[in-house]
Amino acid sequence: MAENKDNAENSSSGSVTLKTMMRKLSLRKKKEKEVATPDGPNSNTKPRSPDTQKSPTTEDGSSWISRKISFNRKSVSEIFKSIPESSTIMEKETITKCNDTHNIPPSPLSVMEINKLIETEALETAYCNILSLEKEVECEKEALGKEGSSVKLAHKEKDLNLLYNYLKDKLSKIVHQSCDQPSYKKELLVQVVHIFQNKEKRGGDEWKEWRDVWRIAVKQGVKETLGNIPPKSCEQNDSCIGVHLELLGKKIVELLEMVKAEIQNLYPPKFQVFETYAISCHEFVSDHLKVLLGQVTELKDYNALLDFAINQYHSGMILSSPSLQPEMKELKFFTLSDDLLGQIKKSYFDCLQENLPASIGNIINTEKENIWKKKVTPKREKDEIFLTSEVYTDICDLIRKYSDSSAKIDGNLEKMAVCKCMEALKHFPKRFEVEFSEHSRTLLESDLLDSCLWAEYHVAYINSFSSLKEHIEGYREKCSKQVQELITEVDGFIGHLRQALLKQFRAEIELYLGRLMTKDWLNTDTDFNELVNRIETYSGYSTSMRQLPAQTFANDVHYLVMKGYISELLRNKYSCKGKKNEDAAAKINEQCNVLNKLFCEMGSTLDWLHSLGFYISEIIKQEHEKDIKNVLNPLVENYPDISKKQFSAILSFRDNGLRFERSPAIQCFIELKRKLENNKTENLGNHVFFSDIQ
Repeated sequence: MAENKDNAENSSSGSVTLKTMMRKLSLRKKKEKEVATPDGPNSNTKPRSPDTQKSPTTEDGSSWISRKISFNRKSVSEIFKSIPESSTIMEKETITKCNDTHNIPPSPLSVMEINKLIETEALETAYCNILSLEKEVECEKEALGKEGSSVKLAHKEKDLNLLYNYLKDKLSKIVHQSCDQPSYKKELLVQVVHIFQNKEKRGGDEWKEWRDVWRIAVKQGVKETLGNIPPKSCEQNDSCIGVHLELLGKKIVELLEMVKAEIQNLYPPKFQVFETYAISCHEFVSDHLKVLLGQVTELKDYNALLDFAINQYHSGMILSSPSLQPEMKELKFFTLSDDLLGQIKKSYFDCLQENLPASIGNIINTEKENIWKKKVTPKREKDEIFLTSEVYTDICDLIRKYSDSSAKIDGNLEKMAVCKCMEALKHFPKRFEVEFSEHSRTLLESDLLDSCLWAEYHVAYINSFSSLKEHIEGYREKCSKQVQELITEVDGFIGHLRQALLKQFRAEIELYLGRLMTKDWLNTDTDFNELVNRIETYSGYSTSMRQLPAQTFANDVHYLVMKGYISELLRNKYSCKGKKNEDAAAKINEQCNVLNKLFCEMGSTLDWLHSLGFYISEIIKQEHEKDIKNVLNPLVENYPDISKKQFSAILSFRDNGLRFERSPAIQCFIELKRKLENNKTENLGNHVFFSDIQ
């Protein structure tokens, strides 16, 4: 709005000046009749050529005033016709440039005629007449000396200032327009340069003012040219600000190319024309980026601002464009302020911090609406083995999106963006777990298919978050602390998923474990076979897991089953004697071998549990108690955390009629434990097992 107002004022300055001068002259006529005294001829009009009408004079010689007054009775066209043909230098070459004092007319034209010359763009003629009027004023001042000044002199000084201001406005407008229309009356710009050169030669403090007028005109012209870039439509995924800045960059190059090719050669070198235009462009860019910064709200637009400020502006696309060399290369101070860049970066990261929680929330909502509510079976990876979820892909894409886009701009910016992503994602596993637990709970309360789907979801998310953990590790060098904090949260969630599966597995096998080590168990394999079926089912889930979580899960299931199996033996629910000892021992050894095979196939690495069933069966099958001490040593050495009470329970399962206090087996057990405590040697028995059984 301010620019439009300025342009309107500039375009109407000529007509306003004419009206003002006409009003002033009308008032002056009255005053001069009252105060004027006959002081002889004092005409300030230029002698007319023979073919032109002579200017009327008054009896008191005030033809200069009369000619101004007569302007009130003439139309603009009549005044223009009254100007000598010699005044229009762009049509004829009878008047030369005002670079020398002999080109200044001995008597100036009237104020209105000079004003008309300026209006009709006969600028050098007008300027020469203004100089003539200025000389006339100086002469009259010298004539009056210290006595003071006359009314006419005062009026002349005011007219002189008015004409100079009007001329400066006109020159400013031409310089202003030359930025965008280099071919528009190029000869006018030549006149402007000649006038500025002449003014410079005359020197003095006034020249500084004229130089400032020129610089301001250049700056305003550049501002208007670069500020009039029309808005362009952009794709949904593109930044409108990015498109706008791309056009701005092209416009800057076009403008400076035009200045280099057409304008700077019109000026003397000391005017530093290219530098002045380039500085004006740079100042506009700085101010314009601040304006845009206050307008944008979307992350892609902040990203476009940073890309322009850090990369494009100084690249071969704009300031380093080959077409602007070597002039631009010599100007080494065109850098955007650190304060401005800091403001843009801060706004970018503030927006990123606001957007991330919403983006993360959208990922959870998508999973809830499209997967959980619709009970969609998890997909498998390309190998058709591992269950997976789109959650992993969505999170990785989210991180990669901000990492890659910022990396294109600046390495440090990429680090900051990754850190912000990691900080925001730190809360993602817990948010996801809460939502998932709430919506998956009902699956366990439904039929068998829903229970299987519940387990498959857990496996899929164990895989997805394990893959996410691997992906996150790739950013550790950029922000080690934030990555570690996020990995800790991911590990916690994976652990909770695994424990949930184990808890469900435990609930499913609890009934069958409780029926082991009984008389029915000794006579039938029904409950053990059901236990095996459940293990095989969860072994299938383990097969659908990625390697590392699958192995951990297999170890957990292996440990859980063996702990439950041995716990039932230690509960003193059943005792067998005689031949039943051999049958029970054989069954324990056989079933433990089946379990060992299952868990090996499942991927368990707890091979130290494989011999446990054999050691216990060897103790149970001994016919005589005294022979137990011969097979007791391996059990105590490999499982040193077994207690006297637990060993007594094994003996009771073999024969509850033993008197344990006098039992040779108990005495041998106590002695072996004492030796192990005293030696404290390293052995295979560093594993915790019996101490974990209540």
